Amino acid sequence: MSKRHSAKYKIDRRMGENLWGRPKSPVNQRSYGPGQHGQRRKSKVSDFGLQLRAKQKLKGYYGNLTEKQFSRTYEEAARRKGNTSENLIGLLESRLDAIVYRAKFVPTPFAARQFVNHGHVLVNGKRVNIPSYRCKAGDVISVREKSRNMALVLESLASNERDFCEYVSVEAKSMTATFVRAPELSEVPYPVKMEPNLVVEFYAS
Repeated sequence: MSKRHSAKYKIDRRMGENLWGRPKSPVNQRSYGPGQHGQRRKSKVSDFGLQLRAKQKLKGYYGNLTEKQFSRTYEEAARRKGNTSENLIGLLESRLDAIVYRAKFVPTPFAARQFVNHGHVLVNGKRVNIPSYRCKAGDVISVREKSRNMALVLESLASNERDFCEYVSVEAKSMTATFVRAPELSEVPYPVKMEPNLVVEFYAS
């Protein structure tokens, strides 16, 4: 199991963007980078730098993905027919922890990973505790009955911070969600601009 050791919002300040669109993000108060040199004027970024930044941003958005996990996902996307950047987004959004987050069962991708790890989630009626589990169209994801009164879940579902998306059909009362299909980039409600085409260029170079 991978673990993010650094503070989860540090990547927000490094990128200078509110990656998850959360009101708690330090970027809302300090738009410059962290550290003693954070307020220096930024120099022009090379093409490689832009590609690396796009990769780090997309990888960071999904919480605790390691470089190995992310590169394997890219390799799978490259093997599939069609547009590799669209395939990459579809695979990332097909992860069980991503669907739990999109269904608003939890407030953050980090909480989604932990929620799945701790066995609070069922897929088609069976408990699955692997966050990277890849869901298929038609799979029904639900919160275990014993876990439905958790404050984390109730507060997240009641929150207006995020909207539901079309490719995950949610029944809030029964705390179930159906993964309708893998989405295209334009359908994913990222709070910031993601550039998977640059990620493809990064790995292809």
